[in-house]
Amino acid sequence: MALASEEVVRYLEGRDVTKVFGLCGHTNIAVLDALSRSDKIDFINVRHEQSASHAADGYARVTRRASVVLSHLGPGLTNAATGVANAALDSIPMVVIAGDVPTYYFGKHPHQEVNHHADGDQWEIYRPFVKRAFRVDQADKLPEVLDRAFVIAESGRPGPVLVDVPMDLFSLEIDPGLVDRALTNHIDYAKPTISEEVAEKIIGNLLEAERPLIYAGGGVLLASASEELTELVDLLDLPVAHSLMGKGAVPDDNPHVLGMSGFWGVKFTNEQTLAADWILGLGTRFAEADSSSWYPEFTFNMPPTKLMQIDIDPEQIGRNYPVEIGAVAELKSALQVLVKVAKRLAPEGKKRPELIDAIVEERKTRKERFVPDQTSDEFPMNPARILADLREAIPADTYIVTDVGWNKNGVGQQYDITVPGTFVTPGGYATMGFGSAAAIGVKLAAPDRPVVALIGDGGFGQNPAVLATARREKIPVVWVVMNNNAFGTIAGLEKANYDTTYGTTFSSEDDDMWIDYAAIAQGYGVKSIRVESAEQFEEAIAEAFGSGEPFLIDTPMRNIPTPTSGHWNILDIYSPEGVKGHSSTD
Repeated sequence: MALASEEVVRYLEGRDVTKVFGLCGHTNIAVLDALSRSDKIDFINVRHEQSASHAADGYARVTRRASVVLSHLGPGLTNAATGVANAALDSIPMVVIAGDVPTYYFGKHPHQEVNHHADGDQWEIYRPFVKRAFRVDQADKLPEVLDRAFVIAESGRPGPVLVDVPMDLFSLEIDPGLVDRALTNHIDYAKPTISEEVAEKIIGNLLEAERPLIYAGGGVLLASASEELTELVDLLDLPVAHSLMGKGAVPDDNPHVLGMSGFWGVKFTNEQTLAADWILGLGTRFAEADSSSWYPEFTFNMPPTKLMQIDIDPEQIGRNYPVEIGAVAELKSALQVLVKVAKRLAPEGKKRPELIDAIVEERKTRKERFVPDQTSDEFPMNPARILADLREAIPADTYIVTDVGWNKNGVGQQYDITVPGTFVTPGGYATMGFGSAAAIGVKLAAPDRPVVALIGDGGFGQNPAVLATARREKIPVVWVVMNNNAFGTIAGLEKANYDTTYGTTFSSEDDDMWIDYAAIAQGYGVKSIRVESAEQFEEAIAEAFGSGEPFLIDTPMRNIPTPTSGHWNILDIYSPEGVKGHSSTD
């Protein structure tokens, strides 16, 4: 017999888990004790559970395997919830192991338990967003439940799973054979794919269409299917639009790439998606911002545009637009079939030279329009110059981890991602504070690749203690704090619609409130620079990446809106009498 906590760690080792992200609490220290004797697993200690779940999220996006979070009950569980929900909406596999109150104290309202409506049910807080929430009632069930948790997290549409464990179970003895049995459960996931018959219909429609278009979502990247998609669009000369999460699914320097769609997208892209007669949607939910709140005159108009949609999750197919062909499949295998069929039906490929010339010319013209902002010497800096100088200074295979605001939307519009999978951003939940911690997980998963976190001062101010983790674990992430002394995106919306910025900017009448994040980094023992001119920023980048250490660049930035070309329904909510021709009864 062996302690359950020791067997939990042995099971994780057997699954080749090498990192566990978390924070201590009296309900999980038995597991920490067991981890202290593991020579295969590092415990990545954070100062806030939200940082743990965001770091685990970033780690899983790179490894494509379920990451592990260790949490305490009560405030630990709820602190981690935001990051777990973020992972859920972006289809990121994760297993959360949470300690809970002892089984024999259920109903007595022990320390840090919430039980206003039922006893022993804190774990149900996670039910709305995890794929499965387990509460373990017997110690000898732990190996089986853990094994099921990993299978569920990584199969189908990936996502987080919670394993809630009353703390007394960790200290009981169980049969080691239970872990041995669980570890023999090797599952070679047979990925669902499409038949050649379905592929022939899809390829036939694309070949016969006058204005065909591929719409790529984040599912392409989650399936590591960029190579197959690029081969298909090159073969058939198909234009490619993408969602925010699909950026880089086909490299941005490919002549078929139109750009991002929707509210923060590109005008030309929205025009092309509107004009398409057939669209093949791949791994996308057609989310609100990407689809201009589904208003038919801005981004997608289906019908009359006809939609074919392939997704691993059947609930996403036809959810927001009706489909002519819908297929449940894993995208890498599905695209392999599509490429095979396309080569058979069109062995010489398909040429649309006028369309491709138009894409290349529009891209050139669009980039020229950005040049004045990208070369501006103004200070605080123009955000477009921050992105341009960064892109010029770092290798193409650098992981760009963003938060929310100008950093995320600006990268979506103006920053070329030429190595698929190197753009990491919080999509569905759009969580402020994601970028600073997720970058740590990304770097731990890809130690030989440069990693930069682009994050606003509002976002970085939420979780600055990630610097302590980076220092302790010697994780050489570079944080670029785009400091506009405001929640800039919301300030822009409020100013445009209500002519005030109340509650969205940080200064007061008697205090400008500019925070020196470089000084904060130095307080954590992390190297830093506070940029004092636009010309200094590029020098700071070189110093940061050359240091080989955690490094923060505090960059004062103008608070200006991100350009938009689509529409967002919130504008109509602010002005219900008819923004863009819509009324409250539409």
